[in-house]
Amino acid sequence: MNGSRIVAVGHYQPARILTNEDLAGMVDTSDEWITSRVGIRTRHIAGPDEPVDELAAHAAAKALAAAGLTPADIDLVLVATSTAVDRSPNMAARVAARLGIPSPAAMDINVVCAGFTHALATADHAVRAGGATRALVIGADKMSDVTDWTDRTTCVLVGDGAGAAVVEASGEQRIGPVLWGSVPEMGHAVRIEGQPARFAQEGQSVYRWATTKLPAIARGACERAGYAPEDLAAVVLHQANLRIIEPLAQKLGAVNAVVARDVTESGNTSAASIPLAFSKLVEQGRISSGDPVLLFGFGGNLSYGGQVVRCP
Repeated sequence: MNGSRIVAVGHYQPARILTNEDLAGMVDTSDEWITSRVGIRTRHIAGPDEPVDELAAHAAAKALAAAGLTPADIDLVLVATSTAVDRSPNMAARVAARLGIPSPAAMDINVVCAGFTHALATADHAVRAGGATRALVIGADKMSDVTDWTDRTTCVLVGDGAGAAVVEASGEQRIGPVLWGSVPEMGHAVRIEGQPARFAQEGQSVYRWATTKLPAIARGACERAGYAPEDLAAVVLHQANLRIIEPLAQKLGAVNAVVARDVTESGNTSAASIPLAFSKLVEQGRISSGDPVLLFGFGGNLSYGGQVVRCP
């Protein structure tokens, strides 16, 4: 066993749905203004009694059930998040406690919107190196906690949710080599900082970077896995903004691929967006077991990370 694979995926979103019409009653905006600029129509918002680890645990439990595994089968828990309120116990330990996972290695990974692909690569490396047998990889964020709901440029973007994947050793490598990096000198373009912490971004700078620099990097992730973009069955980009997703997918050249557009109903859920959208494609039967799928995260820290995986 010198490879790894994704065995199953799962996702979870809070019950409350916030529509563009709802937002129009809170700030100076409208459904037309929001959809024409970012393509988002609805988003799910967690309540005050729904912490990030609860969202994460729900998604993880679904992935475990889909894999036919129990919590005792997991020995590594990785949670990608940038909205943890407390420093310790970390989210991974909290999720492990909620699920009853005995004595796992438990780590949080904060790469904001690229967090899940970084966590997936970390799990892949750990499993192939023999440091873990089965890993639970989760992306979960409660962006509503760090949002200024009086700022119409940011509050229209965000949503809450979680997605998860179970990774285990395999005789065949079904998680492609990661291509990851960042632009540290431009880290100020996307921020969650201050007391209380608030999400802010330089929208035009992020848009230009994403649509001009990232297509070549995404193609590089495909090349590392031995695929041409036209071989892909699906492309799951970070669900930041439909006006970024569509040109990026087009420039990538994945002409035969299903392009995830979950942002329209979920908003920007940061580290949750890729596993959430991926899990929905699997659940809806829009991709089949063994299909090659590009997962590509980008955003906070102006970080990026992507790999081609085989659909569970």
